[in-house]
Amino acid sequence: MAPEFLTAAWGFAALLLLIALRCPIALAMLVVGAAGYVHILDHWALLNYLKQSPWHLFANYTLSVIPLFILMGALAERGGLARDLFTAAQVLVGRRPGGMPMGVIAASAAFGAVCGSSVATTATFARAALPELLRTGTAPGFATATIAAGGTLGILIPPSVILVVYAISTEQNIAKLFMAAAIPGLIATVFYLIAVWLTARLRPELSPPAPALSPTERSAALRAVLPVLGIALLVVGGIYGGVFTPTESAAVGCVLVLALGLARRTLPWPEIRAALLATAETTAMIFAILLGAEVFNAFLALSQAPDLLAVWVTEQNFPPYGVMVALLVTYLILGAVMDELAMILLTLPVFFPVITALDFGLPTEELAIWFGMLVLVVVGVGLTAPPIGLNVFVVSAIARQVPISATYRGVLPFLAMDLLRLALVLAFPSLSLILVRWLT
Repeated sequence: MAPEFLTAAWGFAALLLLIALRCPIALAMLVVGAAGYVHILDHWALLNYLKQSPWHLFANYTLSVIPLFILMGALAERGGLARDLFTAAQVLVGRRPGGMPMGVIAASAAFGAVCGSSVATTATFARAALPELLRTGTAPGFATATIAAGGTLGILIPPSVILVVYAISTEQNIAKLFMAAAIPGLIATVFYLIAVWLTARLRPELSPPAPALSPTERSAALRAVLPVLGIALLVVGGIYGGVFTPTESAAVGCVLVLALGLARRTLPWPEIRAALLATAETTAMIFAILLGAEVFNAFLALSQAPDLLAVWVTEQNFPPYGVMVALLVTYLILGAVMDELAMILLTLPVFFPVITALDFGLPTEELAIWFGMLVLVVVGVGLTAPPIGLNVFVVSAIARQVPISATYRGVLPFLAMDLLRLALVLAFPSLSLILVRWLT
């Protein structure tokens, strides 16, 4: 075995140890990557690399889409758009058993089209919908589980910050990835609605029907949601129709959400300032992880470990789908104990060359897009799966009166639907590729 490959293996071990010791993932990747770089070359080569690489990384115009989508979601959260969506969904389906949780799923899907962050979607609906769910008799664990599962739609429904990071890491077209995510995202929404419906049918006491609204209240709720849906359609439809680039679409969305909030007087200056600060903090966190991943990936490139692993896998004549399933299982395991963004940036330099070296009967670009959809689905599973489940922790931090164990029990039907959806997307690549083929 090549010495460089052993160096990469020790580097991964050191990185996982630092993560286990709760070292920030960005710092862990930066330190291990820099140490590995010096070990293979020398410290002068590392300093020369650091003199140029960070500037080229952050001068990338494509990265501007990340803070714009984050800002759009932050403004939408503080402007009350989630509340309008939930109220309209309550009007449409609230009168049937399980209707209120179904309204959360439908509203989360619509909010995902203007947010792009699962954590933001979860936190928003935990504040906007949870009190109403509990007031109308929904079981606490079922209510928090529905919000946590619905929050994953923030990254499954385009636009998605995770997909932007995947596109940059694998040098793929962001707009095509957004197109590819539409059908898997809609499948996720439908499957979650089915999970709520089945749960409510089997155990009606978990989610009784909501009280009826007056005709005036119903009309006002439906009118209030029209501008929100218009913004969502313009942001996503503009990308699909080729009218906007993803960056332009995010900028237009920010302006429209801000204008709507100002017109409705739901976005006073303190809320705008809070949205800007939250955007700066989240963007800084993501960019720090990107920098750490850049240095760690440079170390891996010097070790040639990804290329050596890809060659070894192809020489063993493993079944391509067998390799794919093994990688997805690895993602499921890692996603249960690691931050999703860090997990993707850590594994893609190793897994992506392996996947592209195998023959799935697809062109390289379509294979990359399909693999991106599979990764996106697995990331969604990791957001609610124990023992971590970031969305579960987010909603539990807000709903402190609900035991986290009750939330974990409540997400089990949604996790079953996630695994079914993962199997469908794996078995039928056309689910991810059909819109890309039609629209490009």
